[in-house]
Amino acid sequence: MDVDLNADLGEGAGADAELMGVVTSANVCCGMHAGDPPTSRATLDLAARAGVAVGAHPGYPDREHFGRRELDRPAAEVAAHLFFQVGGLDALARAAGVRVTYLKPHGALYHRAGADADVARAVAAAAMLHGWAVVGLPGSKAEEAAKRVGVPFVAEGYADRRYRPDGTLVPRTEPDAFVHDPAEAVAQVEHLIRQRVVRTVCVHGDNPDALRFARAVRAALVERGFALKAFA
Repeated sequence: MDVDLNADLGEGAGADAELMGVVTSANVCCGMHAGDPPTSRATLDLAARAGVAVGAHPGYPDREHFGRRELDRPAAEVAAHLFFQVGGLDALARAAGVRVTYLKPHGALYHRAGADADVARAVAAAAMLHGWAVVGLPGSKAEEAAKRVGVPFVAEGYADRRYRPDGTLVPRTEPDAFVHDPAEAVAQVEHLIRQRVVRTVCVHGDNPDALRFARAVRAALVERGFALKAFA
């Protein structure tokens, strides 16, 4: 059974080059919640050399909180930032000879797109404009919006985050929101994949222990008979 392993890269966390040798897809920061255009270009070059699939990873323009704080902005304003960011990354990717294949919002924007129908429609529209898939939580507004306009939707699971009974993620502000043990992470991932709930699995690149964790998760998945392969 194939599984895609993705990470949020180009955010200035410092281990991008090493993580490119572990993941099969890279969610490349669009420069608003972190990073900058030169960092995004360098990340795209790394992905090209590693043969890793590339997705656009836009977030709220909120560097102070790394795009993880919900901003009370109208959906139309959020959509304008979204289109601006993914258009810029697409241009950088074309200049680097890289093809972007999907769109995955970051942080608070990811969760808003999962619950807010207007923002979900903006994400689907941006993906449709560029001919990309949308990556998001299964059963979310983002999935509904993508399917409504005929955009491929790729359901995502998390190796390093815990889940609530309803399938949403435990908020980062709550106790026990993170999975630190690779063995526990792989058990969670294996359950999600074998139940055919998800097609791609994320490990966060900004985690100080991201590289060790990602390597351990990858090795355990291969040991269990999964083939690591980009969904794109």
